Amino acid sequence: MNEDRPLTRLDMLRFARRVVEHQAARQLALMDRWIADEERREAERQRRLGARKAAAEWAIERGLSGRGAVYVHVGGCTGAGGGRAKGVGREQAVRALTEEGVPACPLCRPDTALGILE
Repeated sequence: MNEDRPLTRLDMLRFARRVVEHQAARQLALMDRWIADEERREAERQRRLGARKAAAEWAIERGLSGRGAVYVHVGGCTGAGGGRAKGVGREQAVRALTEEGVPACPLCRPDTALGILE
């Protein structure tokens, strides 16, 4: 700009427009980050939900040492010990309860669901 002449009303309005445009661009970028973060959270929630639905029908939980079985669970039981539970089929769950003497989880009661009474 020419330093010799004073700013006109039009110059000031154009400057104000550039300021507002810059602020709006920053706010839109922030909003886009929030949207992307929320989309990632929702995708993760959907993935976890799908994994839970795809859980095995029955599970056998191993002890902390990983050797002996601790409980037999209905698939998706919240007390199944996280990564220590392995999905198994119905026959293996019945065998663990009846022949191997693995106790049934007191929360989900797989023995009742399988029709086996202690």
